[in-house]
Amino acid sequence: MSFFATLKQRARAIKADALALYFAARHSATPWYAKLAAVLIVAYAFSPVDLIPDFIPVLGYLDEVILLPLCIVLVLKLVPAAVMVECRQSAAQAMRKPVNWVAGAIIVAIWLGLAFLFGRWLYHQL
Repeated sequence: MSFFATLKQRARAIKADALALYFAARHSATPWYAKLAAVLIVAYAFSPVDLIPDFIPVLGYLDEVILLPLCIVLVLKLVPAAVMVECRQSAAQAMRKPVNWVAGAIIVAIWLGLAFLFGRWLYHQL
């Protein structure tokens, strides 16, 4: 298996954990601070747009292979273990993942804002 195929497989596994966090954020036994952290992570994980697009070789999967797992591990420590067992079972049964278009729009806005600022800077340099 190639390096890129391994990265892609790992990214899919991380998104499966993110789906379990989606269910944990909606679970009544999850503490409020864990719900807040889970919502933020799930919004990013299920966003149709990444901070670093996946088509960029190597860099495209860095956010899903490094940033996302670290955040997921942190949130998993905040959610009670019994809740996570139940949510992982729910995630395994769910065949489709939710798509968060609001988070995607925010990420697109960030990219557009950065492009605008770069263009403005470049214009003033000329």
